[in-house]
Amino acid sequence: GTFHPVCRGQILVLGDLLWHCSFSGKLTIAELWSIYSKAVPADGRELWTLFLQCSCVTVVIGALFHNWLLASLEYSWHLSVAMAVSFSLLLLLALLLVHPARCVFSMIMPTLGTKQGRKLLFSTCTMIAVVNITPNIISNIKTILQVIECICKNSSDSLLNSTALLDKVAWEFGDAIQEIIQPLHKPMNGHFRFLLLHNKSLIYQQMHLAGEKISREFLSVEVLLKDSIRVANRLVAGFFMLYLCFESTWYLKNYLTNLCFDNFYITKELERLAMDRKAAHLLVGSSKKLLRPTGLKLSWEEVVPCLVRAMLVTVALVLMLVVVAMDHFAFSVADTAVRKAAQLSAVPVSLSIKYKVSAGVSCPALSRDPTLPPKESPLGDFNRTYHHHLIFSSAHCRISPPTPPNPSVLLVVGLLFCILYATVFLETYARRLCRRIAASFFPSWEEKRALHLYRKLSRRHRKEQNCGKKARPGHGWWWKSAHEDFFQTKSDRMRGNSLKLCQERFRLDMRKNSFKVYGTGCPGSPSWRGLKEL
Repeated sequence: GTFHPVCRGQILVLGDLLWHCSFSGKLTIAELWSIYSKAVPADGRELWTLFLQCSCVTVVIGALFHNWLLASLEYSWHLSVAMAVSFSLLLLLALLLVHPARCVFSMIMPTLGTKQGRKLLFSTCTMIAVVNITPNIISNIKTILQVIECICKNSSDSLLNSTALLDKVAWEFGDAIQEIIQPLHKPMNGHFRFLLLHNKSLIYQQMHLAGEKISREFLSVEVLLKDSIRVANRLVAGFFMLYLCFESTWYLKNYLTNLCFDNFYITKELERLAMDRKAAHLLVGSSKKLLRPTGLKLSWEEVVPCLVRAMLVTVALVLMLVVVAMDHFAFSVADTAVRKAAQLSAVPVSLSIKYKVSAGVSCPALSRDPTLPPKESPLGDFNRTYHHHLIFSSAHCRISPPTPPNPSVLLVVGLLFCILYATVFLETYARRLCRRIAASFFPSWEEKRALHLYRKLSRRHRKEQNCGKKARPGHGWWWKSAHEDFFQTKSDRMRGNSLKLCQERFRLDMRKNSFKVYGTGCPGSPSWRGLKEL
């Protein structure tokens, strides 16, 4: 082909674009976070980077929000899309234009590891159990009821068929009587009257109506239960989301208004301030009271609440295991009922009739010689056996198969509870992360907080020094004795003696030594004020 030369301006524009792309590609995570946490972008490049960051965050959060509304809270697809799009647009404007809103939103993520995040996870576990486990239990109960209905229907049908056998027995019994009785005494119709209910449709209809009524009641209870729990879960989830935002806002408000709030960490600003003023010993002496935000150390005051929260999570886990056990128990009973119903065999029934009857003339008017005893006529022997089978199960019954528990649901619930146990111990670190996020968004205020903590440590150190000087006014021999008694008291405490007794012994020894000093009138003896402070 032909070669078309490119003008110099196009080359410059292309080179400038490639340079900007390569420079933006070299941006580190620290630089991206610095641009994100900055109140006002310095130039157009930072503004464009901030817009891309907020757009990416908004797209991800909008997709997760749509999936949460559609899958967990069971909203319709159109409503979920509309709510997700509206929420994403509002979130993009808030993150791009409002600097504290970016800080609050960034602190929401660590806040998910706190108490409110656990409540949200509890709500998710409850919704999963309601949507997946509860219908499974109700379905297995329906299967058990269908087995009972099938057995009742077939057994009643078999019992109704047995009435035909009784009709046959009665008719043959009447024929046998008519054959052997004298024609004079033979009735017009010697057959026994046996009332049969040949119309079985009425019984079937009544049983069908009863079964349909039970099914409708179960269905109405199931729908009411699912709707109630769905609405309650939506309300609880919405409340927890609002409370997450409120808690992050409350933390930021206290961070910006109260210098003492969550201010017991050895930060880089505090270390730099101590090094500049040559007071590094303040941080060494207060290492037991201050914590490093990057360390894994947990104080005893932080461990005890973690154990209490773990016990509460364990109680919720036990309740969830009870629900899961009910699901497995319902499936086991339904499966056993279906298998046993299929194995039910017909029950043979035998009806044996044995009789021997003699008939005589009991009316003297009909007899030729009234003085003669009544004449008896033997009816003969009748011995017959009739067979019938009672059927309790049939292949024509409509029985839905039992529904086994879903292992994926159990896996998801187990993972959620693992996350819950993790958040119990990660809550402290989540709060530390919230403090670091707030410090990165407001570095000038973090310097004020570090200066306030430094002054607090300095005042405490000066107070301790002043107390030591007041407690040691002279250098007499009684001071050495007091120190010996004090260390003896500490050794007694280490050996397990009572603290109160040790303190009383030390007090009496001090008084004895002090009275000896005042009694001798030695020069340089301490004053009563110094002795009292000591």
